[in-house]
Amino acid sequence: MVDINLVKKIRKIEITTGKIVNEIFAGEYKSVFKGRGMEFSEVREYQAGDDIKTIDWNVSARYGNLFVKKFIEERELTIILLIDVSRSNEFGSGKSKIDLIAELAGIIGFSSMQNNDRIGVVLFSDKIEKFIPPKKGKKHCLRIISEVLSSKPTAGTDIYGALDYLNRAVKKQAVVFLVSDFLDKGYEKLLKITSKKHDLIMINVGDPLEYEIPGFGIFHFIDSESGKDIYINSRDYFLIKDLQDAKKNNYEYLEKIAKNMGIDKLNFYTDKSYILPLINFFKMRERRFR
Repeated sequence: MVDINLVKKIRKIEITTGKIVNEIFAGEYKSVFKGRGMEFSEVREYQAGDDIKTIDWNVSARYGNLFVKKFIEERELTIILLIDVSRSNEFGSGKSKIDLIAELAGIIGFSSMQNNDRIGVVLFSDKIEKFIPPKKGKKHCLRIISEVLSSKPTAGTDIYGALDYLNRAVKKQAVVFLVSDFLDKGYEKLLKITSKKHDLIMINVGDPLEYEIPGFGIFHFIDSESGKDIYINSRDYFLIKDLQDAKKNNYEYLEKIAKNMGIDKLNFYTDKSYILPLINFFKMRERRFR
């Protein structure tokens, strides 16, 4: 049976993100990501000053003279969305984090479509939920949005396992967007390895209630990853402070490891527009690669 609400939500995201891409991001995307990879073209004779790393030793041995490989800028990119769909991303004080993630997938997907790039997705929780290999086209982008919105994981988060799967499944260098609320630990080693192999970008999604609980009343929360009931009295100063400090410390830790590893990182929140941060991100990347 067709889920009418899901269809409506997908259609809304298609219209909203498609309009944003057409009016704002299409040109920005092209200038930032287009042609970052290189592909083999042909060989030519070695000339003084050529990088010895480009010498093709097989061809050189065959002809008794040094030949080097020539490379050209790739005409298309492979984009991979590595998306955390664990139950914690169902949370939201207004819009849920998974709805925000679906919109971001739409922005990136329709931008890649306009640029004739291939896009794929790895959905993960504490295991790999689904892998959709990179393809082109509008129908493919809509499928990715649909899979993000309709995912129903029953477990927590394993970023290490997701990165490990990505590196084994995607052999060719890709632009990888790791989208998560990063409620996990122990993935730092794989994060560094992945950033060396791919153009890795971290996207941290959050909700205002995760950072600041209103100063009145008793709040009932359900730990979406364990299913446990949690009751918090806003008058319990030390408990509130511990929760807020934990979230702040995790945020600062993510900023630190991203900076130390040279990984670009973005922060998006369910109660704020993502348009200006994306514009600033694109401009920053353009200046760097100019």
